[in-house]
Amino acid sequence: MSWASRRRFVYLSGVVLFLVAFIGVPLMISLYEEATCTDGLQNQGETAPDRGGPCELLDERALIPHVIQWARGFPVRPGGEGTGTWSAVAYVENPNQGAGVRAVPYRFRFYDERNVIVAEKEGVTYLMPEGVTPVYEGSVETGNRVVARTFFEFMAPLVWERLPNPIVHITVNGKAITGANSEPRVIAVAENTDVRALKDVEFVAAVFDTQGNAIASSRTVLPRMEPGGRYDLSFTWPEPFSVPVGRVDVLPLRDPALE
Repeated sequence: MSWASRRRFVYLSGVVLFLVAFIGVPLMISLYEEATCTDGLQNQGETAPDRGGPCELLDERALIPHVIQWARGFPVRPGGEGTGTWSAVAYVENPNQGAGVRAVPYRFRFYDERNVIVAEKEGVTYLMPEGVTPVYEGSVETGNRVVARTFFEFMAPLVWERLPNPIVHITVNGKAITGANSEPRVIAVAENTDVRALKDVEFVAAVFDTQGNAIASSRTVLPRMEPGGRYDLSFTWPEPFSVPVGRVDVLPLRDPALE
């Protein structure tokens, strides 16, 4: 390349750099619109106004529907003379990865064999992403009434948003049951495989018969799980199981808002 050609190249490069720096960059800045999820419009790749796309809130229509798999009540103390106490669990399956619900009110309703309501229990739960969230209620007082059917429902629309899976680093192994015909006990070992300590981890145990019907449930809480820590879990019941045990679930449960 001759001296004149090099000079012309340098000159043109300088002009291009000047245009980019003093015209192109300001133009790009002026044209750039920061993502907004509060304008009430469906834009910037959203699937509904202010939902989906870059927004934290998600469009339920774009998600796989959640399913209430089952709900059931379990006797803790037999009824009679006003002493009946029951617990209850509902399994809510959310197959969506990275999508959950921070808080939603719910209600258990308990009916006797004549379809007469004998108790109600209300609360607030979250739904974890990608799996089953067991919703547990204990100390349901029914007097001398026996629960024959249990109904579970959400009392408000579910607000879906992007949430991390709060139990991805929690494993449960070594599940076993002893004393099923006398003093039932379920044991298991929980481990935190994360490099961080995890707080307020709940575990719900559900026992099923050989036909896949839930026959008992219980819950325990670990206030803190250290990194790499292994913890023995134990769940007990005061009365023997009346049918053979087919399987046992021990499901970890943690608020996604803690992540």
